[in-house]
Amino acid sequence: MTAHVPPESLPVWRLDDLYAGREDPRLDADFDAAVAANSALFDLKGRLVAARADAAELGDLLDRGIRLYEDATNALRRVGSYAGLAASTARSDPDWARFEANVRARSAAIGAESLFFTLEINELEDAELEAALAAVPAAARWRPWLRRVRAFRPHELAPDLERMLVDRSPAVANWTRLHDETLARLKVRAGGARLTLPEALNALSDPNPARRRQVAGGLASALGEAAPTLALVLNTLAFEKQVEDRWRRYPDPAAPRHLANEVDREAVHALETAVSAGYERVSHRYYRLKAKVMGRTALDHWDRNAPLETGAPRLWSWAEAREIVEASFRDLAPRFADSARDLFEQPWIDARPRPGKQSGAYSHSVIAPHHPYVFMNYMGERRDVLTLAHELGHAVHQRLCAPLGTLLAATPLTLAETASIFGESLVFERLLAEAGPKEKLGLLAGQIEDGLNTVVRQMAFHRFETRFHATRRDGELSAEAIGGLWLEVMGESLGPAVRLNAGYEHYWAYISHFVHAPFYVYAYAFGDLLVRALVEKRREDPKGFAPLYEDLLASGGVRTCVEALARFGLDPRETAFWASGVRQLERRVDAFEALVG
Repeated sequence: MTAHVPPESLPVWRLDDLYAGREDPRLDADFDAAVAANSALFDLKGRLVAARADAAELGDLLDRGIRLYEDATNALRRVGSYAGLAASTARSDPDWARFEANVRARSAAIGAESLFFTLEINELEDAELEAALAAVPAAARWRPWLRRVRAFRPHELAPDLERMLVDRSPAVANWTRLHDETLARLKVRAGGARLTLPEALNALSDPNPARRRQVAGGLASALGEAAPTLALVLNTLAFEKQVEDRWRRYPDPAAPRHLANEVDREAVHALETAVSAGYERVSHRYYRLKAKVMGRTALDHWDRNAPLETGAPRLWSWAEAREIVEASFRDLAPRFADSARDLFEQPWIDARPRPGKQSGAYSHSVIAPHHPYVFMNYMGERRDVLTLAHELGHAVHQRLCAPLGTLLAATPLTLAETASIFGESLVFERLLAEAGPKEKLGLLAGQIEDGLNTVVRQMAFHRFETRFHATRRDGELSAEAIGGLWLEVMGESLGPAVRLNAGYEHYWAYISHFVHAPFYVYAYAFGDLLVRALVEKRREDPKGFAPLYEDLLASGGVRTCVEALARFGLDPRETAFWASGVRQLERRVDAFEALVG
């Protein structure tokens, strides 16, 4: 057992294999490469439509144009990735903030020059495009990317309007920057300490109930002070989205996300219905049982993720976490462990918490020819070990599909969370197998809570977003009104055994997905329940499962979700598919209830 995790033992990434710094001449070289690729692409302007009657010529033009489009994309994403990665560890540094903003503006201006290409592709009729792909096998390789481009065809605007939206996007992105910088500057007062947001969120799992209450109060105060600014950000971006969605004739605010994910609205509705129908049997019942175990009639909201034991929690050193993750991945297939080991051995992970570093965790793929980087704030608790497995699952996925190239490797969110949640599942099973009898109850509680946080909580977030955007159509919402919606939706999901104490109405303000990626959150629930189905398939045939699973990940965005899962005999369009996953989570609660009596 480790008493604490010394910060100096945790890795900090190096980004110099991208660029040596803000003045690195390679930055301008990549911008120039993007300009050159776009210039060559611009020579094709008008030629796609002109060649529509000649399938072979059109196929050749498509193949040449998409390759140039990918070259420009790679150059701009490399620069943009560097700016975003570096700034995410220095949100309080104005120089990095300006650099990121300037990179975003310059990239948008260059990227706008290639906008005509996808617009011209969408001027073609389906039959003309199919004839071209049939005539030129090299062009047929791009069919999955063309499928995604064509999905947005009914919602495209006139070329000048599309260009205007791209040109103004850096200015709109500054609202996201304001959100991130506001949260990075947040200081949570708890006793004599001043905690960063990641430290405060971690402390809500402290075994000391007085400490949890103190931190929760400090977090509520800090978020309450920031709430007017963060409400302005959310209102402004929602209004901006309303205007664009109206012009593009989207039926509802989540529609563009569904198109990008290649799922239909009915499938997401079925997911939401299955999860909300299970509120009473799963989350309400579990929190009622947890309150009983803790000798309470109801839990305060800061007790939701509290450990059952009041002693110091088990902590894992970085070396221990690495060993667990690598061993768990190796149980699935050696290639997964080898890929994860590369990230540990190279300076590609930034896990050390420090002032100015933003909260959260991610794996950034950069571009297909490059390796991914993993970002997190490692505190050593069980959830941090699982977060490490989650992000390394993403990284392994990103490396497996990298040979496809940047455009084809891009994976819809409905499948993008598969490897990450599967990685968590593998690590949890190992932790459970190695636990003693007393520790097993706590681990089972932790697994249930992780499931609730990934499935029930994320779908509650989705319902909050849906209600917020619907209400925003009638005018701007105050921070208090947003807090009211938050309490309503979270109360429905948590149930009567969790008290939403004063101050909890501000907790919407730190959920960055609402700002960074509207309607992203249902992908977590989608991925979790999908993984539960895949885990069952692995239990049925472990040896036969591994190659199918590796193929699923290596296919990136080549297949739709329905096509990818068909090989496992699964169909996410069926309501029963989601209900089955919820029942698996319910069975975990059954096991917990049997243990506590």
